[in-house]
Amino acid sequence: MKVQKWALYRLLLKDPTSCALMLQGCARTRQLNKGKELHAHIITTAKQPSIFVSNHLINMYSKCGDMACALQVFDEMPQRNLVSWTAVISGLSQNGAFQEALRFLEEMRISRWQPSQFALSCAVQACAALGWVQHGKQLHSLTLKTGFGSELFVGSNLIDMYSKFGLLVDAQDVFNGMSAKDKVCWTALIDACSKNGEFSEALRAFRKMNLDGIPADQHVLCSALSACGGLNSLPTGKSLHASVIKYGFESDVVVGNSLIDMYSKSGDVESASLVFSLDSQMLNVVSCSTLIDGFAENDEIEKAVNIYLNLRRQGIVPNEFTFSSLLKACAGQAALEQGKQLHAQVIKAEFAADPFVSTVLIDMYGKSGLLESSLQVFHEIQDKTDIAYNAIIGVFAHHGYGREAIQHFEKMVSKGMKPNAITFVNLLTACSHAGLVDEGLSYFNSMSMRFNFTPRDEHCACVIDLLSRAGKLKEAEEFIKAMPSEPNAFAWCSLLGACRRHGDAEKGKLAAEKLMMLEPENNGTHVLLSNLYAAVGQWEDVKSVRKLIKETKVKKLPGYSWVDVNNKTHIFGAEDFSHPQKKEIYAKLESLSDRMREAGYIPYTGSVSSNVEECLKEKLLQYHSERIALAFALISIPSEKEIIKDRQKIVLQQDQHYPVPRAWKRSTTALNLSAFYKVELVHGMEA
Repeated sequence: MKVQKWALYRLLLKDPTSCALMLQGCARTRQLNKGKELHAHIITTAKQPSIFVSNHLINMYSKCGDMACALQVFDEMPQRNLVSWTAVISGLSQNGAFQEALRFLEEMRISRWQPSQFALSCAVQACAALGWVQHGKQLHSLTLKTGFGSELFVGSNLIDMYSKFGLLVDAQDVFNGMSAKDKVCWTALIDACSKNGEFSEALRAFRKMNLDGIPADQHVLCSALSACGGLNSLPTGKSLHASVIKYGFESDVVVGNSLIDMYSKSGDVESASLVFSLDSQMLNVVSCSTLIDGFAENDEIEKAVNIYLNLRRQGIVPNEFTFSSLLKACAGQAALEQGKQLHAQVIKAEFAADPFVSTVLIDMYGKSGLLESSLQVFHEIQDKTDIAYNAIIGVFAHHGYGREAIQHFEKMVSKGMKPNAITFVNLLTACSHAGLVDEGLSYFNSMSMRFNFTPRDEHCACVIDLLSRAGKLKEAEEFIKAMPSEPNAFAWCSLLGACRRHGDAEKGKLAAEKLMMLEPENNGTHVLLSNLYAAVGQWEDVKSVRKLIKETKVKKLPGYSWVDVNNKTHIFGAEDFSHPQKKEIYAKLESLSDRMREAGYIPYTGSVSSNVEECLKEKLLQYHSERIALAFALISIPSEKEIIKDRQKIVLQQDQHYPVPRAWKRSTTALNLSAFYKVELVHGMEA
């Protein structure tokens, strides 16, 4: 019986079609050893396999990931045909040997073989992976020359290639030049628009695809959902969710992750959680990381941590994106203790060298006020990327270290890294916070001249902030007039804040009016304008603004300061007498105030926007929420620990930069809206 089977097997091996079918089976199931065994039998049966069988051998070895054997088969072929060359180029491209794939395409042409559409498509994919723009454009010309330019498979790969190069216009030109378009081409175009930030274009293309009667698949739905998330377009996202259900993709894990991402980016984390909880298949590292990122974006750190703990309980191993999202949440809330614990887990999981994780660590420590820790993480990065340099320049900007930011920027450029929009925002912000007006203006001008980068609205806003902080209000006004477009809200807010500090009511009123038009719901505009009028003694105007606040029903959010003690957050408002330790707090506050006066402190009552007696203004300053929080921290936190005091949604008052007596030799970092100031208790005064 065995002899008969062997005879039949040998007979099959002599038939090229049977050999091809068996090799295809090995390729499909990735059974390399079985394929090698079959190859050995083919050689013993027929010393030299036919071109047809050899081509299938190349394909089998390529699909199984053994390109060395595939190339050996190719080299030993006495004759080759178009399929042989296509198979080896395809195999090299699919196995990541992109340069080799392009080299074989050149050899193919030298051997006077005209590349097939499949060989050209694989070469286009190789160019996209390598980022070889010029080579890719040459290949595009070759596809047109050979008549494959409008072929569906080639066209979709060209669209994808130009998308990866960031050349969306070229990708759209390829798409528009195609006589026929299938689902793959539409998906390539929509994905290209979405990945290049043209979210409206992506959704427009998706609608046109539907109008053309082409049904959506899971891939195009994911790209469209990504575009919705980028636009924060919740209604359109919900409509797409209905399409997902209509086409029966609600159980698809990748689509589910895209839905979670869309809802999270649109600010609807409850719906994201609902999608997450409806299907047990959604519980994977991608969906968990996406949901954690959604909670992080919405400053819900406790929920983000709960998702992470649930992930660990289910035995799912977190990846670098999970840690990046969690650390980002800690950075946003200045949750230093949680951030440190996560840093330890990052080291344990061996993600400390990951460029994204290390960058978020730099940012997290920087936003928590620990500049030294940020620098330590930065210096521990072996191969520093532009992302790492952007992060450390941003940290220097937050801390007001302009010179250091400039030094690291120049070092980044000297290493051949190209600064981007974020780099320049961080650099100009650093110059602004450090009062380096000339340097900031010089770098702004160099953006187009030295780096061939056109400044955007956010860069112009940084220049307005730079001039405003330095008291150069006239120059700021002239800069605004010379701008090609209207400044954004940040720019007008910077000018308004500067007008308040320098007592320019006329320019301040103009800035406030512009800001109210851009952000009518922003209560801070009315507060700043009211404080400006109070600072220059225009009390009637103060009354008018307060009346306007009441009439427009704009809510003035109270200012709070908070400090963490023993894993518990203590929140304080102005003149807050509700804390259980109020007696000790106010005793410490009185003692602190006495020492401050002895050190020469004179209260700046101009920051008080109430028309009351001077002595009462001094009392109001003394019971500012920030001082109360600091006093509580001094009596509660051990002397060897640094105090991180976080404050949000309040206007920084000039009087809060006060000296602190020598008696409390502590290091305190206070956080305000956009920067840090560090209280170093050295020689009896604040540094």
